[in-house]
Order: sequence, then C-alpha cells, then structure tokens
Amino acid sequence: MNRIDAPGTAEDAWRAWPGLRDLPVLDLSGVRSAVVVAAHPDDEVLGAGGLLAMLGVPVRLVAVTDGEASHPHLDPADLAARRRAESAAALRRLGGDWEVVRLGLPDAGVRDADLAPRLAGLLDGFDLCLAPWEHDAHPDHEAAGRAALATGRPVLRFPIWGWHWARPGDPRVPWERAWRVPLPPSAVAAKRAAIGCFASQLGTILPPGVVEHFTRDDEVLFR
Repeated sequence: MNRIDAPGTAEDAWRAWPGLRDLPVLDLSGVRSAVVVAAHPDDEVLGAGGLLAMLGVPVRLVAVTDGEASHPHLDPADLAARRRAESAAALRRLGGDWEVVRLGLPDAGVRDADLAPRLAGLLDGFDLCLAPWEHDAHPDHEAAGRAALATGRPVLRFPIWGWHWARPGDPRVPWERAWRVPLPPSAVAAKRAAIGCFASQLGTILPPGVVEHFTRDDEVLFR
C-alpha cells in the first residue's frame, strides 16, 4: 500500500501540534503577481487557494493535466471537461484576475522530461512562483514540483498529500525550510467555497478527513 492509500493523520493532530504555529510567517508584502503550477485541477486551490485569495493579484495558473484519470470507470474526455469546469468555478470563488494556461499532459503520467520544457518561460516575470511539493508522494505532484524547480526560478512548494501521510514533526518533511501564511477569515471562506466546487472529487478522492487539512486559517509552503 502506498502512502496516499494508507490510513492518514487526523487533522486534529496537526491543529494540536505547536510546531505549525511556531513556523516563521512568510512576508508577501512585495508580491504584485503570482504563477502557480497545478498538476491537477484543484491542486492550486488545496495548496495555495487561501494565499491567492488573500493577495488578490493577477495570477497565471499553469494547469499541467485536466485530471481525466481520477476515476478510471468514467469517460476521460467527459471527466476532463467536468474538472475544467470545476476549476473555473473555483477560481471565480477565489476572485482576482486569472490567466489559465492548460498544457494537456496525461493525468497519472506526467514526466519531468515532457513538462520541464513546457514550463520554461511560463514562470518568468512573476513575483511569486508556486508549485506542488516534489516529495508529496503523488507522482504527478512530484514531477510538477521538480519541473518547476528545474526552471531555475525560486519556487515555493505546497504539500497536499503530505498532510495525509506525514505526522507532526515528521523527519521526512523539511520543517526547517517551511513558512506559514496566516489567512484572514475572508480568504478562508473563499478557499472553502472554492473547494466545494470540486464535486467530482469530494467524498471519493477527497473524503472529509482529507478536506479538513485544507480548511485551516493558514497554509504552509516550503522554500
């Protein structure tokens, strides 16, 4: 059993851990634009939706896949269209000015060699670059994180499945390079509303216990 399919850490354990509250706060005062790499529709919301809602700056979303493989029993084209629509609705909930660049790489089959050249240039010119954590235990997340780093840009990476398989103080997590982003209530509410747009994932891929990890009043990024 892989780390994602194994029983995970309850959100109560994370909220009780003082190590999260003790993380240094990331200074975002100079950010006027941002770009976020998302391996799947919903990664941008789960990983950094509150931050992006709070900033309210122009954002370029680089959507690596359309998430067509999340439910193998469904028609991939129909599921891809549904997930693109869910993502568009979620971005409206977050507010702000979004430019969406869809790369159309195969879901569950993202390869560094295919993605890295496509990202070249797409991350240039932004004050803040965000991508999935390259050790998140999902192959597509990890490929997206590695490819973003390969551009040579400073990239802040967000965990998604890491909150499930890791535990407070876990030595596999680079806490020494972690930063906390406190979210105002308006950003927390916008993120929750955006998560609610992903009906195809909620209850199956994202059961309530997993969603709880993304309803906190802060987010965490790794340098």
